[in-house]
Amino acid sequence: MTTFKDLGLAETILNALAHEGYDSPTPIQAKAIPVVRSGRDVLGIAQTGTGKTAAFVLPQLDRMAGDRKTAAAKTATVLILAPTRELANQIADAITTYGRALKPSVAVVIGGAKPGPQVRAMARGVDFLVATPGRLLDHMETGAITLSGVRTVILDEADQMLDLGFLPAIRRILEKAPKQRQTLLFSATMPKLIRKLASDFLHNPEEIAVTPASRPIERIDQRVVFIEKPAKPRLLASLLKDKAVERAVVFTRTKHGANRLCQQLGRSGLEAQPIHGNKSQNQREKTLAAFRDGSMRILVATDIAARGIDIDDVTHVYNYELPNVPEVYVHRIGRTARAGKSGHAIAFCDTSERPLLRDIEKLTGIRIPVMEGALPDAGEDLRDNLPEKPRQPVTAGVRRADGSEAEKRGNGRRRRRGGGKPAGGAKAPAASRASDPAKSDRPRRRRRRKAGAVAAPAA
Repeated sequence: MTTFKDLGLAETILNALAHEGYDSPTPIQAKAIPVVRSGRDVLGIAQTGTGKTAAFVLPQLDRMAGDRKTAAAKTATVLILAPTRELANQIADAITTYGRALKPSVAVVIGGAKPGPQVRAMARGVDFLVATPGRLLDHMETGAITLSGVRTVILDEADQMLDLGFLPAIRRILEKAPKQRQTLLFSATMPKLIRKLASDFLHNPEEIAVTPASRPIERIDQRVVFIEKPAKPRLLASLLKDKAVERAVVFTRTKHGANRLCQQLGRSGLEAQPIHGNKSQNQREKTLAAFRDGSMRILVATDIAARGIDIDDVTHVYNYELPNVPEVYVHRIGRTARAGKSGHAIAFCDTSERPLLRDIEKLTGIRIPVMEGALPDAGEDLRDNLPEKPRQPVTAGVRRADGSEAEKRGNGRRRRRGGGKPAGGAKAPAASRASDPAKSDRPRRRRRRKAGAVAAPAA
């Protein structure tokens, strides 16, 4: 069995790992650490909970132990980009924990926090800068932070940053970083846009995958319940009252949905707290602290906020609403079955969500078993009755009441009723106007009156 010592890490790093109770690396750590130490770029495919944070943090600390360089003012030696505030803070904590003997300087630059302390933290330069892309760009534009001294750039949870719309910001950041650098990109899934990003900014990377992309961890017992939307709160409350549910994360699609569900659970006698982007950083930290220490056992989260939840003892994950993107399902259930433990993932699926369930099963390669037992309001499994392909929304055009075709507007404006101009501003065909004589006559009378009013002064 491979040990951390076999990977050639410095003695100070090994002592810190031993202090934390770690003696052998996870598969992603065993594969990635030697490659990162060699200086080569890395494209890593690893699911949440596989230990990838240590896979990129430990080699940076090891390099610091052997050749520590003082960063210049307003810059950093290592830049780490993360999608959420919580994940950025957890990465910073890992750096401090594993580098306890080296005492590395770490600055965290994230949204939702006051910019002043961040500017002051960067004034003298730091060893590690952990940042979310948006706030980092803000400081770069004001000149408070530069990337001139960066030797290594690390992108963590790259697919989630893509989902959050950070891709343009990431490109701008990478374009500003020195050309002579090491770049590491880690992602749970590898969509085409992430591969394009890697192709543009990584130089001859070593691709490391420890599990098939997008396949859930084997230790998770996955189940599905077919139930209509109005009955979901009652069923969820019934399941959460089971004493076997020691610590649970419930996923909703929206922030307002998370708030509403917490209120519904409260009326059932269950204490639950929401965590999402509308909560302040202080509120989110307090909620996570209560969840971590066990004083509150039910967390209702949106996908964005949940990316920062790094808690080993989550026993159950509930997909109260199925995600629109199947890869997100993999991220969600990765909140449980961590640190070698097993976990449970229960998906609620109403009629409208059945095509989403099929997409998830196609991605993961498994047919999720139906949950058994006395479940109030649960329905039948109708997966086999779905059409081969879900019906696609009309995008090329919409049918008017008069039977003519008009291009569908994509800006969300309300379309004119009964006709109107086609896309491009051209006048509607005469045949369409003639279909309703009463409507087609009025504009012509108005035009004649207008023409007469203009002509009168010339007479």
